[in-house]
Amino acid sequence: MIIDDDEDDKFFFKEATESMLISSVCLEANDGADALNQLRKAAQLPDFIFLDVNMPRMDGRQCLKELKNDAKLKNIPVIMYSTSFSNDSIEEFRTLGSSHYLRKTIDVKKLPELILIAMKKST
Repeated sequence: MIIDDDEDDKFFFKEATESMLISSVCLEANDGADALNQLRKAAQLPDFIFLDVNMPRMDGRQCLKELKNDAKLKNIPVIMYSTSFSNDSIEEFRTLGSSHYLRKTIDVKKLPELILIAMKKST
């Protein structure tokens, strides 16, 4: 699942997952509140969540807290997804329960490989 308020970022992320040599379905949500609503109703949960940090309504930090406090959702690996990270923010997200982080790239050709690396590091 990709949780991001930017339509272009979601488009490129979905394109990247579809180009991988693995069978995948990429769910999407516009912000943390939308994601939690979808996930709490879902019959099948995603294997990974890629969560943007900066979003309106419910940002990535708050969504991560909610995910990790929900018995149904807390075991899904969450990979924080943003244009930039500081060492402090990386440590904060790990403390809150994220399994890894991924910097958004402007080179969309590299995105499938970066997604796979993040997934491997989060398991």
